[in-house]
Amino acid sequence: MVEALLEKPIELFREGDIDGALADIDEKLKSHADVPELHHMWAEFANMKNMEAQDDVVPGRKIMNAYKKAMELDEDNMEYIADFASFALECRRIPVAVKEFQRYARRLELEDIPVDEVLFTASRNLVDAIEVMDPSRQAPMIQPWLKQALEWAVGALGFSSEDAITMLNSDE
Repeated sequence: MVEALLEKPIELFREGDIDGALADIDEKLKSHADVPELHHMWAEFANMKNMEAQDDVVPGRKIMNAYKKAMELDEDNMEYIADFASFALECRRIPVAVKEFQRYARRLELEDIPVDEVLFTASRNLVDAIEVMDPSRQAPMIQPWLKQALEWAVGALGFSSEDAITMLNSDE
């Protein structure tokens, strides 16, 4: 059933009609508000529309709410968590983004999955966002975020923080 609901907006999107895809999803959400995939896809398409326009044509708060609704309806979907966290980071909502990426990381850990590309990319984007706020990277408020970014980056390279410190401190 979900595939049938998503078929037309995906087709419209592929044809380059983001507005049509969003309108189609909006219409479907009236009678299928309990389908998390629709909320998630709407958020993704709305975010793409904003990126294409290089402007907030669709209010960020509305996009954020669509991501949250998808996560509320399907709490176990790690893609929804990662996409919401990435969007929060794009919007410079750093505390929200870090919290959600940490939630994502905990889920990975519970499934015995090492740090993945999502967290590696998040670490780079987090440092970029921090540098916009404080080019010196010295503000006390950002120190925990920098530490978290470093842990994710090192973890994505296959090292524990301790192993990375040992290697960086060795003379060899």
